[in-house]
Amino acid sequence: MNPFDVLIVGGGIIGAVTARALSEYDLSLGILEKASDVGTGSTKGNSAIVHAGFDPVTGTLKARLNRIGNETLEPLCRALHVPFRRNGSLVVAFTPQDRLELERLLDRGRQNGIPKLALLDADALHALEPALAPNAVAALHAPTGGIFGPYELTVACAEVAVANGARLLTDCRVVGIRPDPAGEPAPDGARFTVTARTHARDGSLVEETYRARFVLDAAGVFADDVAALAGDARLSIRPRKGEYLLLDKRQGTLVSHTVFQAPGPMGKGVLVSPTVDGNLLIGPTAVDQDDKEDTATTAEGLAYVLAQARRSVPALDTSAVLTSFAGLRAVSSGHDFVLEESPVVKGLVLAAGIESPGLVSSPAIADRLVAVLADAGLPLVRRADVRMDRDEPVRFRELDDAARARLIARDPCYGHVLCRCERVTEGEVVDAIRRPAGARDLDAVKRRTRAGMGRCQSGFCLPRVLEVLSRELAAEEETLTKKGPGSSLVDGRIR
Repeated sequence: MNPFDVLIVGGGIIGAVTARALSEYDLSLGILEKASDVGTGSTKGNSAIVHAGFDPVTGTLKARLNRIGNETLEPLCRALHVPFRRNGSLVVAFTPQDRLELERLLDRGRQNGIPKLALLDADALHALEPALAPNAVAALHAPTGGIFGPYELTVACAEVAVANGARLLTDCRVVGIRPDPAGEPAPDGARFTVTARTHARDGSLVEETYRARFVLDAAGVFADDVAALAGDARLSIRPRKGEYLLLDKRQGTLVSHTVFQAPGPMGKGVLVSPTVDGNLLIGPTAVDQDDKEDTATTAEGLAYVLAQARRSVPALDTSAVLTSFAGLRAVSSGHDFVLEESPVVKGLVLAAGIESPGLVSSPAIADRLVAVLADAGLPLVRRADVRMDRDEPVRFRELDDAARARLIARDPCYGHVLCRCERVTEGEVVDAIRRPAGARDLDAVKRRTRAGMGRCQSGFCLPRVLEVLSRELAAEEETLTKKGPGSSLVDGRIR
C-alpha cells in the first residue's frame, strides 16, 4: 500500500477539523482513532463554549488563536450545518475581590483585541439575567461569546474529509511509531512506520502497520505518549477532570447567557449555560489526576458542581437533571498550545496541550497546523474536485408540518419516530449510518441524531435504533455495541 502523505493520530475535534482542511489538497490522508467513533474523548466531555477570548494570557498561542477562532468558527459551523449560537457570556462578581478580577479580565481582553467588552453593574446584570443570585454585584459582559456543538462539528469535518478521500480508521490504538533512519524519506517517500492495535472479527487483538510521510499527533491527553513513541519525550500532559450535570429542556431558558464565576487558579469556575439543543449545562469541577482513562463521575464532584452553580443561579431544579458526565482536559506543562514540528523527530507535527480555549480555536489551530506541515515540506496543491461543505442533515423536530409532509412523501421512514423524547425518525438514523464516516454503534447514532438524549435516556428508542443498525450494517444485534468493543448491548437471544 502506498504511504499516507499525512497520518493523523486522534479523531477528536483537532484531528477532524485539520483533516477537513488538509482534504482540500491533493494528499493521501489517514486518521487513526483509538475509539469506535470520532469525537469521543475530550471533544464530547466539555462545556461546548465559544470563548470570547478575554481570559488567555496576552501574547500566547491561546490568546491569538482564540480571537481568530471566535471569528471563523461561526462561518465554519454555518457551512457544515452545525448548531451555533452567539448568546454572549457573563463573568459574575459576588465580592469586591471578584470585581477586581473582572477589571483585570477586561484589561486583558482589550489587550487581546476582544471587541464589545463591558462591565455591568448589578441593575444592568439582573435586567439581562433575572434568575441570577441577588448578591451578584457586577459582571463582565462579552457579547461575542457563544455556544455550539463540538462533537457535531467533529462528525461534520470527518464526513467532509472522508468524502474527499481521507481514510478514517477507528478502533485503531497506536502502539508504535518508528521513524526511518535519520528521519530521511525511504524509497516509498515515507518517514514513519506506524503500528496500531485493532480488533479482528472474532474479537481478538491484531496489529496493523501503516506508512506515512508525516505524522500529526492530535491525540489529546495522550499526545505526550504518542510523541514519545516516535522518539520525542519532551512533552508532559496531565489530565484535568471536569464533572458536569445536564438538565432537562424545561430548565434550558433559566439563563440566556453563559454565566461564569470570577476565575480561580484551576480555571474559569463552575458555569451555568444553555446548550444549542435547549438543555441547561452546569459544571465543571477541575481536578488534576494521573489516569488518562478515568472519566467516572463522583458524588462529591457533582455535589460541588450543584452547590457552586446555585451560587450563580439559586433556582436550579435537581429534579430536572437528565444525566451526568465527565471529561478530561489536556493540560500541558507549558500551559499553552504546542503546535509545531518536533525539533527532535523530523516529520512529526505536534498538536498538544489543547485545553480551553481549544474548541473555539479549532479552525485557527487547523490552519496553523497546515502551515506547519507546509513549512516542513508537505506540498499543498489544491484539488479542483473538492467540496468543503456538506449536505444538511435532516432534523425532523425542527421542520414545520409542510416540510415534514414532503419528507415523508419522499421516504416513509421519516414518518416513523424512533425516539419520542427528541422526535428522531428512522430516516434520520438511516442517514446517520449511511453518511460518510457513518455511525456504527449506538452512541455514534446518538451524537449524530440525538436519539437517546432525552428524558428517558434511550429507554424507549434503544431497541428500535439497534434494529435499524442491525439491518443497515447487516449485523446480528448481538454483535452491536454501545461504544465499541467491550460494550455489548445484547447478550443473546431466546430462541
